[in-house]
Amino acid sequence: MMYDVVIIGAGPAGISAGIYAVSRGKKVLIIEKNTVGGLIGKVSTVTHYAGIVSEETGISFSERLKKQAENAGIDIVYDEVKRVELQGRTKKIYTDDKMFSAKKVVLANGTRPRKLGITGETKLAGKGMGMNAQKDGAKYKGKNIYVVGGADGAVKEALYLSQYAEQVTIIHFEETLGCISEFKEKVGKTSNIVLRLESRLHGVYGVDKVELLEISDEKTGAIETIADPGCGVFVYAGTIPNTELYSEIQLEDGFIPVDENMETEITGVYAVGDIRVKQVRQVSTAVADGTIAGVHLAK
Repeated sequence: MMYDVVIIGAGPAGISAGIYAVSRGKKVLIIEKNTVGGLIGKVSTVTHYAGIVSEETGISFSERLKKQAENAGIDIVYDEVKRVELQGRTKKIYTDDKMFSAKKVVLANGTRPRKLGITGETKLAGKGMGMNAQKDGAKYKGKNIYVVGGADGAVKEALYLSQYAEQVTIIHFEETLGCISEFKEKVGKTSNIVLRLESRLHGVYGVDKVELLEISDEKTGAIETIADPGCGVFVYAGTIPNTELYSEIQLEDGFIPVDENMETEITGVYAVGDIRVKQVRQVSTAVADGTIAGVHLAK
């Protein structure tokens, strides 16, 4: 099936690119592996976005993105892209059983959470390990919760989880939290949040739930074993770009370089949002990337 534009990924960047392209008369298809919203749909709250509605959650934000795209007349296919051919005037995008062609392609399939690579991470996934704050937080009401990570995303989720937990322990390998001042101040005012700085989660153990945790000391290497049956572990250890399909493009540290119009080294191929080389990865910058790409590819 031939389109003017095929967009891979339905996060804020992809949706933004689609809306601007379709408003300029282009026939647009978005292919999304999971659900509209991408990683933003998994966060407890959306903050600092200009004009945000009160009490905006990742789910509510994603639902509004989806509705806006559908109302704009964008086709959305829920499938996994398995192969791409980006060179030449006609670009080809392959799923398991379909092939889509387009004059222009926008790569907007973002990043995925980074794994810790520790003992028990895979075995106990979904059983107390690697949980989602918005979806699973209430299940740990009155229990202890451990949040791995010290950047904005981790600390924001720790603050959200504090409403449910008996105690939230933030485990971070650096001397101080790496989040913004606003979140640091809120942590200081939240009585049931404690910090384990210069520490790492070393392993988790259990059968049908997390029963034991090992936390290592960055300075001494000492490992402390904590018995805490039924606790919840929420991991925010950064992300990895989903660029494995794009062997035709020269990457920089796994990310896609673009020019000021969001166009890659391949004519007619654009990259927007977290998947591209950039300094600031926020919803607002993702939407801006999509806007720029959507406007320029329609020319």
